Amino acid sequence: MESEFLIALLTIIAIDIVLGGDNAVVIALASRNLPEHQRNKAILFGTALAIFVRVIMTIVAVYLLKIPYLLLVGGVLLIYIAYNLLAEDDGEADIKSGTTLAAAVKTIVVADVVMGLDNVLAIAGAAHGNILLVVIGLLVSVPIIIWGSKLILHFMERFPSIVYIGSGILAYTAAKMILEEAIIQQWIGHNAMLEILISVVIVVGVLVLGWLSKRVKAGANVN
Repeated sequence: MESEFLIALLTIIAIDIVLGGDNAVVIALASRNLPEHQRNKAILFGTALAIFVRVIMTIVAVYLLKIPYLLLVGGVLLIYIAYNLLAEDDGEADIKSGTTLAAAVKTIVVADVVMGLDNVLAIAGAAHGNILLVVIGLLVSVPIIIWGSKLILHFMERFPSIVYIGSGILAYTAAKMILEEAIIQQWIGHNAMLEILISVVIVVGVLVLGWLSKRVKAGANVN
C-alpha cells in the first residue's frame, strides 16, 4: 500500500513538473514591470493563490471523475494532451505584464488556472480518488516548478527525451483512467495481460505519433 502511494505521488510530481514548466514564464512576464521590491511579493502571493485554486480544481475533478464514463472521457482527453506535448510547437506566451502588485498577482493566478487545466486532469487521474495525494503532490511540485523552473526548462531543451518521458507518463496515466472505467472493465473482464497490452499500445502509440508529427512539422519548416 505504501509503495502504491509513493508511486502515485511521484507520478503526480512528475506530471506537474513536466506540464508546469511554462509557469515560470508566466510569473516572469506578469511581474516584469514591477519594482524590484514588489516582484518577490507578486511571485509569493500569486503562487500561493494559484496553488490554492489548483488544489480546489483538482479535488473537484477527482470527484467528477467518479461519474460514469468521465474516466473514459478524461483518459481520452489526457491522451490528446500527451500527444500535443510532443507534437505542438511552443509559441510565445501572450501574458500581459502588471504595473501593480494586485494586477500581477491576478495575471499569475488567471494564467496558471488556464494553463493548468491539463495538470488538473492528469493529477486527478493519477490520484485515484486520494485527496491527500493531490494536496501533497501539488505542495511538493509547485515550489519545484517556481524556483527550479528555469533549470527544468534548460534541461528539457537540452535533453528532449525528458519531454518524451513526461508524455509517456501522461499516456500511462490516461491508460489507467480508461481501464478503470466500469464499462471497459466489463469488456476486458479484469484480464491483466490485456490491460498491460492496452496500456503499452496507448503509450507507444502516443510517443510514436507525437514523434512522427514533430518530424513532419520540422520537415515542413525546413522546406
